[in-house]
Amino acid sequence: MKRVLCISTLYPNPAKPRLGTFVARSLEALAAMGDWDVTVINPIGVPPIVFGPYREAAASAVDGEEHGVHVHRPTFTLIPKVGGRLNPGAIVRAVLPLARRLHAHKPFDVLDAQFFYPDGPALAKIARELGLPFSIKARGADIHHWGHQPYAGKMMRDAAAKAAGLLSVCEALAEDMVEIGLPREKITIHYTGLDRDRFRPLQSPNLRPRLAQELGIPLRHDDKLLVTVGALIPRKGQELVLRALPQLPDTRLLLVGKGEDEARLEALAGELGIAERVHFLGLLDHDLLPLVLSAADAMVLPSASEGLANAWVEALACGTPLVITDAGGAREVVTDRAAGLIVERTAQAITHGIESLLNDSPARAETAAMAERFDWKLNGARLARYYARIAQR
Repeated sequence: MKRVLCISTLYPNPAKPRLGTFVARSLEALAAMGDWDVTVINPIGVPPIVFGPYREAAASAVDGEEHGVHVHRPTFTLIPKVGGRLNPGAIVRAVLPLARRLHAHKPFDVLDAQFFYPDGPALAKIARELGLPFSIKARGADIHHWGHQPYAGKMMRDAAAKAAGLLSVCEALAEDMVEIGLPREKITIHYTGLDRDRFRPLQSPNLRPRLAQELGIPLRHDDKLLVTVGALIPRKGQELVLRALPQLPDTRLLLVGKGEDEARLEALAGELGIAERVHFLGLLDHDLLPLVLSAADAMVLPSASEGLANAWVEALACGTPLVITDAGGAREVVTDRAAGLIVERTAQAITHGIESLLNDSPARAETAAMAERFDWKLNGARLARYYARIAQR
């Protein structure tokens, strides 16, 4: 059995059980195949003086065996807001001694970073010390944000030059990687997966009444229902959906997610006179999210940038078409009107896109079929083949 050691700052932990669930599902799928033994080091950043939410983060630095994956959670020194350039070095100092011990006990064949920054530059140094080939995966914000920070971009290019291979979640992101100076010949496309047992059309006459009761919101059977799934941050564009809503009577909006923009969005809903039709649901239990998606008439997410959003794929699998902007891998997901519409990133264009879908909705079975190529088992199998190539270099 081959062995891979993955470094990932994006990984679920007791304090943030939804953080990087897509990373965990992919590596769990790989482990379930039986050909690879998977170990994850999930470094958790904690400031020198622990305060506020960082107390919970520090308490979450617990090792364990999780769904077939060995998970270690050392802490590294984090300087909030301003310490971005220091993070790769801090991660190396925290992780390298542990990686050395694990490798000495039972050698690894390949190393992997599941996010390009700060994970990638840190892994490049660890790989050099252990003398092992390594790969780095790009997901979206790591390229679109960190790749344009001069200090981070240089570290990312240096790490990519030393890597045996690079992964991207879609073709569009691969092009963005090349634009910041990463080598295209090293990039392999690795699409996301999907939990098909959980995300599927769940249509029944009792769905909306059950959802109204579960969420504590007034939801009539004939209401038009929109859902937006994503962190409440400006990049995701929830403000534009709110500004579209006054033109969409008898339509409710469910906002799934938490983030720094929440208070501003709540105030804006009040200013626009739509507060009674906008519902902030926070971070939903993963078993409740398919009910919300299945009940919705459309999933609207006008992001400024993306890789390939898992929320797009999960909505489609539930039979819910998309109204999204031309960001990241949007054109690789919305390849037919059954999947929804790609619109300009303006409130007016979003309004027209929603109206078009509401007036002529595709059949839910046709929409769900657009997600058939996304599967965690397939994701894990492709990852196994990719790691096998990397290990031979």
